[in-house]
Amino acid sequence: LCASIAAYNQNRAAIAERCKRVRLPSVWGGRDFITDGEGLASYQSDFRVVFDRAGALADRILRGADPAEIPFEQSTKLELVLNLKAAKALRLTIPQSILLRADEVIR
Repeated sequence: LCASIAAYNQNRAAIAERCKRVRLPSVWGGRDFITDGEGLASYQSDFRVVFDRAGALADRILRGADPAEIPFEQSTKLELVLNLKAAKALRLTIPQSILLRADEVIR
């Protein structure tokens, strides 16, 4: 799995370029893919919140809590980032209702 993730990350620019070439909208699992101009949208957990929670859980464990007793947590805050430059290149119009829901819009 780690090798495939590494290969994916190494080739993400080529993947994004191919998507652009064939006019295929791409939704990525990371805001950096969008802010780097490689994709149309990103929808994922807000990693600032995830890392805060991970730190709090690590603190509990280091203070003696039994990891088996700590309940599983799932992200409740998701972040939507849209790239209007990519939308324009793909000749897409993103509805205003979606733009208003986005956490960040790159113009």
